[in-house]
Amino acid sequence: MLTYLWIAVFGTLGCIGRYGMTRLIQGLLGNTFPYATLVINVSGAFLMGFLFVATLERLTVNPQLRTGILTGFLGGYTTFSTYAMESLTLAEQGETGRALLYMGLSNGVGILAAFLGAFVARAL
Repeated sequence: MLTYLWIAVFGTLGCIGRYGMTRLIQGLLGNTFPYATLVINVSGAFLMGFLFVATLERLTVNPQLRTGILTGFLGGYTTFSTYAMESLTLAEQGETGRALLYMGLSNGVGILAAFLGAFVARAL
């Protein structure tokens, strides 16, 4: 039961972090392109790679707390459903090139960020 509590607590923090990051990125870069979702997904992928490895190989973390952080926080913070909807919207608006660019960057850079996060965790 404690695992569910950790997921709920960290999920709330992840959602708040996502909202704050969205406001920050849109304030800096505007909303003519889904920059905020891209930044959130890439940084979330980095954090997943980093924290997954760090809390498994480098740090002693309570398994319930680890689940709360990885599932709760990163589940609340990352935005895959928003990414999917923004991709669809760009495509439906005839912005096929921008949709493909967005999908390619999100997937390619996101996966690279996860690898980088794991690498950094192992290098520490």
